[in-house]
Amino acid sequence: MVRRKPNFEVSTGRTNSGASPYKKVMGAILLLALVAGIFIYRGCGQLSALERQNVQVTETLMKVVQRLEQVEEKSGQALDRAQEAARSALEAARGRDAADSARRKAERDRAEARRKAEAAQEETRAAQEEARTAREEAERIRAERERELNRLHKVLSGIVETRRTALGVVMNLGSEAVEFDFDKATLRPENRELLSRIAGVLLTSKRYRVQIHGHTDDIGSSEYNERLSERRADAVRNYLVDAGIDPGIISIKGHGKANPLVPGTTAQARAKNRRVEIGIIDTAISYGPVASEP
Repeated sequence: MVRRKPNFEVSTGRTNSGASPYKKVMGAILLLALVAGIFIYRGCGQLSALERQNVQVTETLMKVVQRLEQVEEKSGQALDRAQEAARSALEAARGRDAADSARRKAERDRAEARRKAEAAQEETRAAQEEARTAREEAERIRAERERELNRLHKVLSGIVETRRTALGVVMNLGSEAVEFDFDKATLRPENRELLSRIAGVLLTSKRYRVQIHGHTDDIGSSEYNERLSERRADAVRNYLVDAGIDPGIISIKGHGKANPLVPGTTAQARAKNRRVEIGIIDTAISYGPVASEP
């Protein structure tokens, strides 16, 4: 049996003049497919390259980001260290400022202490000099007044019985000098003459105080004799004032029969105990509290 070749001319519609339209269409399709495949192949290759490039870029970017993060971390650490260093420097500067301030204050305090010490030394020297001058002046005055008291003692001793005491001089106007009648406080003419001479001596001196002490004998009561002795002291005071003595420097006191000069009850003893004593107390020399009796 003989196989017959297919009749392409019938089935495909080819003509004698060239390819059939079907072949043309199929060729075009195949050509288009080939071109598309080429483009697709090329596109796929390009896409793969882009993807690889993108991956590489991404990896590079990630590395850059990681590097940036590392750099940022190191920068932050460096910034922290810088800030800590700045704080430390600020604290150190403050410490130095405080130390400088404390040192300056200490220097000012030392200078002030030296100034005060020097001022105190100067005041001490001035006080010592003043004290030395005052002592010298006091010694000069004391020596001068001692000479004056010695002079008064010597002069008054020529007038009446006089004794030297620690406070000055004391004149005893007893029966041999100023004699009072019994139970009397009146001065006799001879008593006035004696008191005039005493006043004349006192008027030649100054810076003294006069104390007049009256005394009686033992006859009579203590109260009566005290009043009587005060009247006798007051009689002497009044005469001295009349003679020119400043009344402001004279004081009187009556002792009555409390302090007899001579013990006993004889007429002679009683006459000696009826007396007045005049104390001259120097006021230029400090004696402390003055005794009530010379």
